[in-house]
Parts: sequence; C-alpha cells; structure tokens
Amino acid sequence: MTLAGCVSTRQTPQVAQPVSMPPPPPTPPMYYALPNERFPIPEVDVSKVDPKWWRTEVDYPTDERAGIVIVDTPNRYLYHVQPHGRATRYGVGVGRDGFSWAGRGRHIAYKREWPRWTPPDEMVARQPELEPYSIANGGMDPGLKNPLGARALYIHEGNRDTIYRIHGNPEFWTIGQAVSSGCIRMINQDVIHLADNVRDGSPLVVIADPAMGHLLVG
Repeated sequence: MTLAGCVSTRQTPQVAQPVSMPPPPPTPPMYYALPNERFPIPEVDVSKVDPKWWRTEVDYPTDERAGIVIVDTPNRYLYHVQPHGRATRYGVGVGRDGFSWAGRGRHIAYKREWPRWTPPDEMVARQPELEPYSIANGGMDPGLKNPLGARALYIHEGNRDTIYRIHGNPEFWTIGQAVSSGCIRMINQDVIHLADNVRDGSPLVVIADPAMGHLLVG
C-alpha cells in the first residue's frame, strides 16, 4: 500500500530578503543648524516633519495688504502676505480644543530674541508643576528647552497684551498639531525667518473657521 499521502513534503526554507529602507530626505538649507545663535540651534530632523509643513513661497491672492500675518488654524498654516499675490507659508502648531481664538483687531506689538517664558497664573493653576517658572519666581531662562524657543512675537489687542504669542519651539515634530495652550508654535528656524521679515505693528488675523476664508482670500 502506498502511504505517500501521509508523508509530509519537506519544504525548502525561504530566506527572508533584507528590506532596504529608503534614505532619509535631505535637509533643505533653511533647516540647517544655526551655530551662531546665542544658543546654537541643531539641524531639524526633517524625517519627523511632513514636507507639507516646510516653509515655502506660495500664490496667495487676497484683498489684504502686504505685511499682514494670517493664521489659518484649521489647516495649520501661517501666511506672511507679500506683494503681487504671494505669501510665505509656514506650518504651525495651534491651540488645542478649548484654547483656540480667532478674529481681527490684533497686531504683533514687538518681538524678542531668546525670550524668558513666564506661564500665566491660570496655566500654573492647571499645571502646578510649572510653579518654578511662575511670574512670582521670575519665569524660565532662555534656552533650547524654553517653550518659547528662539524668538517670540507678542500679540496685542490695542494696548493690551493678549498673553498669546507666535513663538519657536524645540519640539519641531509637533508642527501641524493642536497641542498648545493657544499660542502659535513654529520650528525655530522658521520663527527666526518670520521675525526677521515681519515689522512691529503688523496686523494679525486668525481664522478658526474655514468659512472665514472668504474674508481673506480672493
């Protein structure tokens, strides 16, 4: 009797082929290290930042005058409007639910290099671990670990400080997310570029609802 049907057929083991990983994207010069800063800024690991958030020049037809800064909260972009229907576009991090704000009537009052960070008392009440950096304790010293990063642009409404800022941030991988307490966060290299090109007193508009787009973009 033939028992071949009961005999297992020995299979030749398959050798797994090594998977070749694609090389990391090359770092564009705008995200190179900045060794001459007061606190040298390392190169951005662009493999952790989607290219759609990288700084770029775009067509941006609008009735707003050149120089205005527009934050498109739903799409996570900041536009610095240029002449002739162009704008510099930056990817940003925005305020999480409950800490968002929008509208007109505000402006960039002034800018600071390597600012101190002083969380408001309301934030300290929510996060007691920030007490060492409270107003009473003088805030956090400037540096690479400071949440305001390399530059801060201070937003006022009339003569009143809104306590909101456009600022750098060491956690560049959070760009494109809603994670802040209302401020607009940027890659350090990007906020330096913005601060170098925006004037004190420039108007600011924050769009929280896509339906507001018709007010800004022609």
